[in-house]
Amino acid sequence: MGSALWLLLLFGVAAAVALFAGNNQGSVTLFWPPYRIDLSLNLVLLLLVATFFFLHAVMRALSALFDLPRQALRWRTQQKERAIHGLLLDTISHLLAGRYIRARKSAEAVLQQETSLTASGHEPANGAQLRAIAHILAAESSQALQDRTAREEHLKGALEQASARDAQGTRDGAVLRAARWALEDREPEAAMELLRSLPQGAARRTVALRTRLRASRQGGQPMEALETARLLAKHHAFSDVAALSIVRGLAIDLLNGAYDVAQLQRAWGSLEPAERLVPEVAIHAAQRLMALRGDARLARDWLLPVWEAQAGLSDSLRVKLVCALEEGLDSLDGAWLARIEAAQKANPRDATLQYLAGMACMRRQLWGKAQQLLTQAALGLQDAALHRNAWRALAELAEQREDAPAAALAWKRAAGD
Repeated sequence: MGSALWLLLLFGVAAAVALFAGNNQGSVTLFWPPYRIDLSLNLVLLLLVATFFFLHAVMRALSALFDLPRQALRWRTQQKERAIHGLLLDTISHLLAGRYIRARKSAEAVLQQETSLTASGHEPANGAQLRAIAHILAAESSQALQDRTAREEHLKGALEQASARDAQGTRDGAVLRAARWALEDREPEAAMELLRSLPQGAARRTVALRTRLRASRQGGQPMEALETARLLAKHHAFSDVAALSIVRGLAIDLLNGAYDVAQLQRAWGSLEPAERLVPEVAIHAAQRLMALRGDARLARDWLLPVWEAQAGLSDSLRVKLVCALEEGLDSLDGAWLARIEAAQKANPRDATLQYLAGMACMRRQLWGKAQQLLTQAALGLQDAALHRNAWRALAELAEQREDAPAAALAWKRAAGD
């Protein structure tokens, strides 16, 4: 469509020129004493147009001639910038390929080329960021080469260059890399200090939180690690299964860090409600409380949600739950005894529940019922420790009845013969 319009416009101009010049009888007379020159008006107009185009071409040629030095300088500057970016790509390629010495040499060559270009008065627009990235890559190579002196020198240079206005974003990357290097050198305190220097927005990024998690775990700070893991789980940095596993492990570490009952209660109170419902965490907390000679009633309160959901637990967890409850059977109240008996009656073939109910009856001196339940449990228990404890309890019951043959047989079974 555009071509057709231009063609129509060209035809219109040609027709106008033909109408004007075809019957133009005008003339132009030049008097240069003693000469007189007569020219047609059409010729004069053609000469004027030709003179205009000639002068325009001459001016363009002169402009191009005088601009040659500037163009040459611009070309040389572009060649240096291309060389710098080529060296930067070589640095990244060598670093990915594990050629750390070559990578560091290429990064240092980038810095030299950039310094030379800046000294000539043609600093790149992104010069500060370019220098910061080159220093970071050189420091990364030095870290791989275990050259801490060179690493610290390049890191210092990267942070100095990243403090410029146009390279603020690069500073966060330099700090995060430095924190990771500190973790590789087993210096969690230095890593945490670097992470604290990040802006608030950068500190809440997933990569920063992952680094903080590693640093807090490495530094033996389970509470800090647990809070960081919660944030990562909210940001969906892990799958649901992985998040549960990490939080569970950190919660157990937090409980293990308590060395008296008061500390353990504070640690338990710092857990979120959902974390207290995790079977492994609740069972471990109860066992830890009993190991610290705490209140068995409090331990059973912690275990109550797990007990109510014990039908959905795996066999290993149910065994751990039974072991945790067994440690506090001496102070078992009527409500808990009723719960145990109801669960055993609901699952009469469950050897684990038979064992727990039998031990509870034995502690409450219900000898006959205890012997019946423990005998049934001993024949079906798969866990070695519970199986041994069941036969040991049967041996003690037999001794109370002064049944020496039955006691000897029970002790023999308890010993694994």
